[in-house]
Amino acid sequence: HPSESGFTTDVLALYDWVKARSGNSSIIFWGHSLGTGVATNAARKLQEERGVQVDAVVLESPYTSIRDAAANIPITKIYRQFPGFESLILDSMARAGMFFRSDENVKVLGCPLLILHAEDDGVLPPKLGRKLYETAHKAYRDKSKVKFITFPEKLGLGHDYISFNPELPALVK
Repeated sequence: HPSESGFTTDVLALYDWVKARSGNSSIIFWGHSLGTGVATNAARKLQEERGVQVDAVVLESPYTSIRDAAANIPITKIYRQFPGFESLILDSMARAGMFFRSDENVKVLGCPLLILHAEDDGVLPPKLGRKLYETAHKAYRDKSKVKFITFPEKLGLGHDYISFNPELPALVK
């Protein structure tokens, strides 16, 4: 069964595999949507347990925690008004050991952090990416290592197409 710790362990195994084969190349963790929680978990674990900092973390369409994400995705809007929504839906993820606390993870990271969010994201509202940025910016000693880039609605990038933006390589660099 998929689990938060299992995802994190898998990313660290992949990191070890890539590191052994990449020479002195930079290695970044790039997470999209659910993967942003996995990326911040792995970066934090690598830093705290091994004393190694990943070269950078890029978070595309992120959220603060899986609970916040579930509470804000449009599909849950009709259910939020019903009694028991929190205990049945939101608390069920905690009971399953799924937290993905990116907001807590970014507080201890020291590597460069880039947060990308489209203003027309219909799955995870940009306010979650903005809140994550504010949390990181407040916690980082070197504020210049934390960046937040939003993409205007007119580009039509939504939740899934930030990576298609032709300007993205230059922005990431």
